[in-house]
Amino acid sequence: MTSTKSRFGRTGVADSCSHGFHSSLATKLRNSLMAISAHEAAFARRGFQAGAPGKQQRFELIGETFIAGYNAGIESDCTDGLVRQLETIESELRGFAYEGAAMALVVLDHLVPWNCRRFATFLAGPGEPHTYMLHVGAGWAVARLPWLRLRPRATLERYDPLLLWLLVDGFGFHEGYFSWRKAGERHRIPGVLTGYARCAFDLGLGRCAWFACCADADRVRNAVAGFDPARQPDLWSGIGLAVAYAGGATDDDLAALRTAVGVHLPAMAQGAAFAAKARSRAGNPAAHTERACLMFCGMPASEAAAVTDAALENLTGDIPFRVWRERIQSAFSMARR
Repeated sequence: MTSTKSRFGRTGVADSCSHGFHSSLATKLRNSLMAISAHEAAFARRGFQAGAPGKQQRFELIGETFIAGYNAGIESDCTDGLVRQLETIESELRGFAYEGAAMALVVLDHLVPWNCRRFATFLAGPGEPHTYMLHVGAGWAVARLPWLRLRPRATLERYDPLLLWLLVDGFGFHEGYFSWRKAGERHRIPGVLTGYARCAFDLGLGRCAWFACCADADRVRNAVAGFDPARQPDLWSGIGLAVAYAGGATDDDLAALRTAVGVHLPAMAQGAAFAAKARSRAGNPAAHTERACLMFCGMPASEAAAVTDAALENLTGDIPFRVWRERIQSAFSMARR
């Protein structure tokens, strides 16, 4: 796999748009202070246990791609220029770059006061096909900025009532990625999260478990088994999404996970279906998404994505996202009877 660092890094973003700030000393200082090193994606840096070389390389490349997208978002003050940079990433990995860019845009919205609609403009424009990944990326920013982190409810009220929970999912992944021992091994949830936010947090933490366990089915099973049983369905849902979206699983891994998940298979299937929908909407299908959906959902990725669409019809409830997920899980549960 080719590293993204040579194409995307602090020296690789050349924005030709007018009214950019690249000639500005202040902007160069901003870039220098806010940029993230690609080394942050290394397993040794994250404290993750090493795994099979091919799998570990895969997950480190995904992390590098996210960071590349983030740095591109920090450095580019022009939407067109940012999109050109993101589109240089190969299709299968591109969603991670968009996710990182979303984090950067939200950070800039809050730290650079003369333009506070970067994220909203990007989401409504060229970023729209990646809307799910953009919301997750925004959650990373919430986790990183103290004044947002301490008041998550007020922050979430600014976002779409259905997809706002993906920000908390991103929050959960962030906590697992940067504090796996605390969140993944000691099972800590930030005290500021209450109610359904704790469930959404576990979706992201479950996704991170797939990375932290380096796609090892036995490690994943043991990691989830250590959590309170009430948290396990949401963790498995996040794992299902990660397996289907990020990949890294062999056929044997998929079969082992299918056995390990037990009664929580509908939750895992729902996560895989979300991944299928995210890739379908963005137009970046992947063979590993197809294989995961066949194993967990019992159908091709296109049909699994269609299940998520059908579950959106006449959506009601105080927390539409929860109802959406429950409907999808119910559909997969009924299909296996």
